[in-house]
Amino acid sequence: MADKKRLERKKKIRALIYDKHYQPMKQKEIGYLMQVDPDEREEFVSILNELVDEGSIEVTKRGKYKPMEKEVLKGTFTCTQKGFGFVSVEGKSEDYYIHERNMNGAFHEDTVLMEVLDESPGNGRRKEGKIIKILERGMTTIVGTLDKNQNFGFVIPDNQRFDSDIFVPKEQCNHLTSGFKVLVKITNYGDERHSPEGKIVEVLGHKDDPRVDILSIVKAYNIPTQFDEKVKNQVDTIPSEVDASLYSQRKDIRDWPMVTIDGEDAKDLDDAITLTRKGDHYLLGVHIADVSEYVTEYSPLDKEALKRGTSVYLVDRVIPMLPHQLSNGICSLNAGYDRLALSCIMEIDAQGKVLDHEIAETLIRVNERMTYTSVAKILDGDEEERNRYETLVPMFELMRELSDILRKRRHARGSIDFDFPESKIILDEKGRPIDVFPQVRNAATKIIEDFMLCANETIAEDFYWREVPFLYRTHDNPDGEKVDKLQAFLQNFGIYLKINRDELHPKEVQKLLSKVEGTPEESLISRLTLRSMKQAKYTVQCSMHFGLSTRYYCHFTSPIRRYPDLQIHRIIKENLHGKFTTKRAEHYDAILPKVAEQTSKTERRADEVEREVEKLKKAEYMKRRIGEIHEGIISSITSWGVYVELPNTVEGMIHVSKLPGDYYYYDEETYSMIGEHTNRQLKLGEHVKIKVAGVDMLLKTIDFDLVEGEEDYDGQDEWNKTDSK
Repeated sequence: MADKKRLERKKKIRALIYDKHYQPMKQKEIGYLMQVDPDEREEFVSILNELVDEGSIEVTKRGKYKPMEKEVLKGTFTCTQKGFGFVSVEGKSEDYYIHERNMNGAFHEDTVLMEVLDESPGNGRRKEGKIIKILERGMTTIVGTLDKNQNFGFVIPDNQRFDSDIFVPKEQCNHLTSGFKVLVKITNYGDERHSPEGKIVEVLGHKDDPRVDILSIVKAYNIPTQFDEKVKNQVDTIPSEVDASLYSQRKDIRDWPMVTIDGEDAKDLDDAITLTRKGDHYLLGVHIADVSEYVTEYSPLDKEALKRGTSVYLVDRVIPMLPHQLSNGICSLNAGYDRLALSCIMEIDAQGKVLDHEIAETLIRVNERMTYTSVAKILDGDEEERNRYETLVPMFELMRELSDILRKRRHARGSIDFDFPESKIILDEKGRPIDVFPQVRNAATKIIEDFMLCANETIAEDFYWREVPFLYRTHDNPDGEKVDKLQAFLQNFGIYLKINRDELHPKEVQKLLSKVEGTPEESLISRLTLRSMKQAKYTVQCSMHFGLSTRYYCHFTSPIRRYPDLQIHRIIKENLHGKFTTKRAEHYDAILPKVAEQTSKTERRADEVEREVEKLKKAEYMKRRIGEIHEGIISSITSWGVYVELPNTVEGMIHVSKLPGDYYYYDEETYSMIGEHTNRQLKLGEHVKIKVAGVDMLLKTIDFDLVEGEEDYDGQDEWNKTDSK
C-alpha cells in the first residue's frame, strides 16, 4: 500500500514539473506548492532525488528542478576495442553510437542513462547519444596480468574493452611477481585523472603456467568453477544406486534393447535410444535421464544449476552444470546400470509422422555405450565393428532408415540445415595445441540429432495443447532490414527470394541453399544467409522456430547439461501424477519468464567463452606457423580488412592497408574489396593464397598477408594430413 502511495506522489511531482505553466523551482518551493507535511519531507526529497537519478527530471546548478531538455533513455553500454561504444535500449531496434568524449566514465556492460543527441542522423549513420549517468556497474571483477614495481602494482586487463589499468596497493601484491594472472575486485572506478583501483581476490597462476590461459577466460566471464558446501552436502545425501523402492512406481523397460550414442570422451550421458518395428510403423523410444528425481525445486543444487544455466564445454575441460557425482554418476545413463528415465515413446509411420506417443517415468538399463565413430563404421560396413556388436546391428540399420525418413520430412516442410564444420582442437599434456581440424558430422551424429529433434517437437506440441505454463525454444523470423540487404546482394547472382507479406518463409532459405549447393558462391551465400538469422532463445510463448520450420519446439533431451530441460521435466512429471493444480500453474507463470531470461543469458555466455577459448588456442597454434604459406577462402570482408579461413577452420585477417598493388575500398553492396586503380575485386568465397604474418595473443587475432604469384606451400603436407581427419 505504501509503495502504491509513493508511486502516486512520484507521478504527481513529475506531472507538476512537466506542466506547461511550471517555472523551475527549488525543493522547498515545490514542497510548499504541493503542501508536503513536515513528517513527509524526507520521503518527498527522496522521490525528487529518484526522479533525477532515473533521468526523468534534472536539477540546475542553483538547485532548481526542471524537465529534461533532451530525451533520456536507460540502456546497457558496450565498449569496443577501438575506444568508442554503443548503448542498447530495450524496445529499440538499433543501438546508439557513443563517441569516446561522451562516455562520461562508463565502462563495458554498465547500465547507464543516455541523453539522445541525434535521433535521425540520416546518410546511413547511427543515432547518437551521450552518457549522463552510470546507474549500475556491469563489471565488478576483472581478470588481468600483474605488472609490479617496488611500491605498488597495476593489473593490465585481459578484456580490451576495459580500457584502463587497475591500481593495486603494495600490500595486495607483496607475495607476487609480475606476470601473474589475477582476479581483481574493483573498489574504485576512478575518473579522468585517477586510475581505477582494485583488490586481488584470487591468484590464478603465472601466465606461462599450463592451462592458466583458459582458466583466465572462464573467470573473466564469471563462470562458477566450484560448488559450495550446501551443494556438496546435498550431493552427499543422494544415493549412488537407484533406490529399489522406486522400481514399482515406474514402467520397467530394462529388457528393451537400448544404447547410448555419444562422443568418445563424453561422460554425462543423458539420452538413450530404443527402436523396433511395429508392423509397417516404427516404435522409437527416446529415454532421458530423470535428473529432476534428484535435483528438487529450490534445493541448493537447483539454485546452483539455474545460476549456471548450462554446462560449458571447452577444449581442455568441462565446467558442469551439476556436480560430477550426478552428471557422471547416478544421473548418467551408464551401460549395465539401472537408471531412472523420463521417456518419450513414439509410434512413427513410413512418412515420418508421429501418430501416437507416450510420456512415461521409466526404469531402464542401457546395453551398450556406443560412440558416433563406432556406429558410423557399422553403417559403413566395417566387418570388425559389425561382428563386435552383431546383435545390435539390425537396430542401427533401422535407425538409419528412420533417420532418413525424419530428415526428409523435415526438409519437405522447410527446415534449414547450415552444415558448417565445427573445430576440433587437440592439446598436449601442457595444454598447448598440437592439431586443429574440422569435425564433420557423420551418419551416427545425424541419427541422434534427428531422434532428439523428433522428441523435442513431440513434447512441445503435447504441452502446448495442454495449455499449461511451459518453456519453449523459439527462433524468430529474420530481421526485415537484414533480409532486404541479403535480397539486394543475391540479385547480383540473379537469385531472388520470395517474400510474402514482408515475411520470409524458411522454405525459401532452404531452396536458396539447395540452389547454390556445389557452386563457387555456396560458402559466401550460406554465410551471409546465416548472418541474417536471429539467435534462438528460451521463451514462455510457443512461437515459430524459424530454423526448424516448426510451430512447436522445446529442449527436453539434455537435463544433465541444460537447465530448461530440467525445468520442463518437473512440469511434465507433475502432469503425469495429476498434481498440476491452479496453484502450481500460477507458480510456473511467475517463475518461468525469469528462467527463460536467465537460461538464454547463460547460454550466450557459454557460447562466448567457448568462442574465446577456441580463438586463443587457434592463435597459439598459428604462432608456431608464422611465415608459412597456405591457401584459404575469403570468409568475411569489412571496411578494415579481408578475413580468410584455412581448411583447418583457422581464420585470420589481411588488413586493408596491407593489400598489395593498389588502394582498396570496401563496397558494402557487393560485399567485396575493390582496388581503386586496378578495379581488382576480392570477393567472399574466393580462394586466395596467404602467408601467416603474425599473431596477437592478447587480442587472440591472427594476421595474414596476401601472396601474389607462385610460392611454395610451407605447410601443405601438414594441411593435407589435417584435412584427411
